[in-house]
This record gives sequence, C-alpha cells and structure tokens, in this order.
Amino acid sequence: MKRNLILLSAIAMSLTLAACENPGPGINANANANANMSTPVAVATATATPKYTEEQAREERARAKENKETIGDTLEDAWIHTKIVAKLIANSKTPERKINVDVVSNAVTLRGTVDTAEEKTAAEQIAKETEGVTKVTNQLKVAAPAKSTKTK
Repeated sequence: MKRNLILLSAIAMSLTLAACENPGPGINANANANANMSTPVAVATATATPKYTEEQAREERARAKENKETIGDTLEDAWIHTKIVAKLIANSKTPERKINVDVVSNAVTLRGTVDTAEEKTAAEQIAKETEGVTKVTNQLKVAAPAKSTKTK
C-alpha cells in the first residue's frame, strides 16, 4: 500500500514538472495580456446605480426633509445621501442621527453636534470616501454630552 502511494506521488510530480516545462506553442500565450496590463485604460463609472429609482429618491428626500436635511434635485444627490446615511448608521464611531447630511450637486455638508473630535473626523472621512462626492464641508460641532446630575 505504501509502495503504491509513493509510486502515485512520483507519477503526479513528474506530470506536474513535465507540464511546467512544456515549451509548446503556448509558451508566450500571456505575453500580450501582460503587455496590455501596463497600458492604462479609462473606464467611465457612474455613481448612481440603475437600481436606484426616482421613487426611491423621492422617498429619501421626504425622510431627509423630516430630519431638516437638504437633497438636490438629481438622482445622484439622493443616491449619495442614501449611501452616506447608511455608512454613518453602520459605523460605530458616528452617531448618525445627530449628523445632518445635506447633498446638493454632489457636494456634501455635514451639520449637527457630536460628542468627540473622533466622531467628527470619522463622519467627514465617510463622506469623502463615498463615490460621487466632489466636496465635503464639515460643519459639525464637538460638544461633550451633558452629565446628568441626580439628586436624592
């Protein structure tokens, strides 16, 4: 049994080595592919997803209005707002509902009050890293939460 295992291993190794050293017609098969990799290719990417509809944009504008936020008239502004709010909610370092997000012509303004400078920086970074955003104005104010004083 052990002899058969060694024999099978030796055959597999020799087949592997033979395949690697095969100087057949495909020897330079990847040469053109590799050469093309160094040529930069411009690819246009849209930030608005085709799955994001005008109806969804209207709903997002309505939610934003309830929170005293502003969203521009374009589908892309609404999509950017949606992405930033979702990222703020998902990030444990940002108190999303304390931060107002305004988006007009792909420019984002963050307003509100946060507890720490770290929260302010994290919110700004999230907005800056969001695809489609051209400018971020961070108007967030830092104010430590008021300590409640209990009297007995």
